[in-house]
Amino acid sequence: MAFQGSLRELPLPDIIQLVSVSGKTGMFALAREAYPEGEIFLREGRIVHARVGELEGEEAIYELAVWPEGDFVFTPGREAAADSIKKSNTNLLMEAARRIDEWQVLSKKIPSTRLVPVFTHNASTTSVSLTPSEWSLVCKIDERRSIDEIAAGLAMSAFETSKLLYGLLTSGLVSLKEDLRRLPTEKLQGKSRDELARLTEALHREAQALLAGRNHAGELDSTYGLSRAELESGRGVDAVLDLVRADEKLVSAALGPNPARAFLDRVRELLERN
Repeated sequence: MAFQGSLRELPLPDIIQLVSVSGKTGMFALAREAYPEGEIFLREGRIVHARVGELEGEEAIYELAVWPEGDFVFTPGREAAADSIKKSNTNLLMEAARRIDEWQVLSKKIPSTRLVPVFTHNASTTSVSLTPSEWSLVCKIDERRSIDEIAAGLAMSAFETSKLLYGLLTSGLVSLKEDLRRLPTEKLQGKSRDELARLTEALHREAQALLAGRNHAGELDSTYGLSRAELESGRGVDAVLDLVRADEKLVSAALGPNPARAFLDRVRELLERN
């Protein structure tokens, strides 16, 4: 018999604890508006596999654990096709909580993993000692690749890469520069003020969907209102891009780098379509 409900009423860690205590085998299917569907497989009460979007294993669990709302269905008897998780349920959920707290600190210096690390003047004039992990990161910085791309090159998560980068940013050896090249911004050129206004409204709704259940409604409305005012003053494309930057930063600070990346993917789709 399936067990289902809402994540707003019962957070995912609590749900997993309930089912794992009973020693059940089966699959959680999780769905949330504007997000890819997630799956978590348990075998005799222990989490053995998880998937959401392109993420699998532990990273998928850490991603799903921050969902403040959505729907879940647990289907008993569903077996995992792979075993991608070795940690205990307790260690997984403790790590998820730790990451949520730690990202609140990291995001103050790293508002987006889309940003590109570049060396500062201090990098050539300062003598520092780097750990092997920091040195591996430094070797990947070419002032063109984003944090996400560097993380992929290091075979690390964006979160772990950001932790290493945070120290370099704090020491003043590295700074971050804007990079919106992967967004088809050329499609905004030549659009009328009304067309840009409709686009900003669509972008605003996407950010609202991602941050549903979080206390960010006032901040989102503020950034949207500022964008509309800037459109009226004639800033056009710049007003739209400012909204993208501001909303991405809010999503990143509240939910982490993967949802922020999902927001930018959705922005890309909207720009391609409009």
